[in-house]
Amino acid sequence: MAAEKGSAFLLKIGNDEDPVAFSTVAGLRTTQMSINGDAVVITNKDSGGWRELLSGAGVRSISVSGAGVFLGSEAETRIRSHALAGTIDSYELSFEGGERMQGRFLVSRLDYSGDFNGERNYTLSLESSGAVAAL
Repeated sequence: MAAEKGSAFLLKIGNDEDPVAFSTVAGLRTTQMSINGDAVVITNKDSGGWRELLSGAGVRSISVSGAGVFLGSEAETRIRSHALAGTIDSYELSFEGGERMQGRFLVSRLDYSGDFNGERNYTLSLESSGAVAAL
């Protein structure tokens, strides 16, 4: 498997139309994704002292975070309005190899920072709501 460029790992936000069209969130310098799963333990007396888990059970979720320079793009404005309203919207993650993941996410955190002589930066965190599909 070949190494992939981090610059090709993009976060995109949907446009609330049917079919949904996605636009890249501008200004992102870093993007991170975590796939989380809670296990259902089914250990019993016949487990021989080893923990056993139930495959396919439990709660799965995806967390996405990013950081970048605020450019005032339409996508950044939509994220800010979703953060203020607590709105869940469609997002897409795309990777250099052509893989994509789509799902609905809540903006769980949005931070802005800036120095007196520098650009305004932001960091954001998204939490999945419902299934996230690998395309």
